Amino acid sequence: MWVDVLDLRDFYAAPLGRLVRRVLRQRLRALWPDVRGQRVLGVGFATPVLSQFQEEAERVAAVMPPAQGVMHWPTAEPGLVALADDGSLPFADRLFDRIVLVHALESSAQFRDLLRECWRVLADGGRLVVIVPNRRGVWARIERTPFAHGRPYSMTQLNRLLRDVFFAPVEKSTALFFPPLWWPLFTSWSLAVERIGRRFFPTIAGVNIVEATKQIYAAPPQAVGAKKLKDYVFVPGNAAPARIANRQS
Repeated sequence: MWVDVLDLRDFYAAPLGRLVRRVLRQRLRALWPDVRGQRVLGVGFATPVLSQFQEEAERVAAVMPPAQGVMHWPTAEPGLVALADDGSLPFADRLFDRIVLVHALESSAQFRDLLRECWRVLADGGRLVVIVPNRRGVWARIERTPFAHGRPYSMTQLNRLLRDVFFAPVEKSTALFFPPLWWPLFTSWSLAVERIGRRFFPTIAGVNIVEATKQIYAAPPQAVGAKKLKDYVFVPGNAAPARIANRQS
């Protein structure tokens, strides 16, 4: 089940959401310390973590699915978001060097197709980062946050799924060890709490994070370019957040 784009926007605009954004951006930056000259794609609702790469990467783009809804991003600048079916990304093969999935895999009914499409548009040697709710974490149980919707994953389940669709996990991480409620002191304590949690209590993290590489030798011929691209919509700068039904091919 996809979380509505307006609910996601409101969550990340609130103090708790801003703290979550800060922590997730730091974990992603630790995995990708340098993206100069690279093309970066975010799928789902990845814009809160993508903005840090805008001035550095060659190109940054985002895809939001119709069932979630779409909103213009970045604010007051030319749009970098496309509305597209999560099982058929509107991009050429091997176009992106980095792809990050946030609020995507756990919500998609066609999650294997989504990962295969990520495999298709990812460049040889590229990296995929998947951020999903942790099945054992408290964040997957508190419905006032977007991490409590869809299918949470254990680290083992996520690694197995990635291998099944021709990705090789190379790095794993965790985040969100503070509880899913707002307390002003969390802002100053969050980094310390995150360090302690990752070192001593990784199984209770709010989210699991896996970085994976594309397995070229393992993919069957039909895995590349097998799906016909469906209609997609680029979002103009004056567009309000909206939920738009799938267009028929």
